Amino acid sequence: MKQWIPVVLALFLFVGCTRTEQASYRQIDAEQAAVMMEDESDYLILDVRTEEEYEQGHIPNAVNLPNEWIQKGEIAQLGDKDRLLLVYCRSGNRSKQAAETLAKMGYTNVVEFGGINDWTGEVVTGEP
Repeated sequence: MKQWIPVVLALFLFVGCTRTEQASYRQIDAEQAAVMMEDESDYLILDVRTEEEYEQGHIPNAVNLPNEWIQKGEIAQLGDKDRLLLVYCRSGNRSKQAAETLAKMGYTNVVEFGGINDWTGEVVTGEP
């Protein structure tokens, strides 16, 4: 039994050293996002719904970047990868997918805040 202790310890050491850190993003609610939009200055609001959904109503100054484009890697340069990105969709599902993908692409300050269904602030229609 004692002969296995060094093997087991070496295995734990190997597994611990090869573990990779996963990219991550923060999740907040719509109310917290509204506060961040008031307090912060250099941020980008990403609406990851379809163009049609976006035109029916979106948060002022939000940029439409459909989740489908993000998932395919078809995104325009969003600027500094450390810039605050506030991500939302309709109900929160696509925004979580987009936030995870953006984090994996190296964006370090991604904040997902659910869907416009929970947004109590101003909503505008049409193109920005």
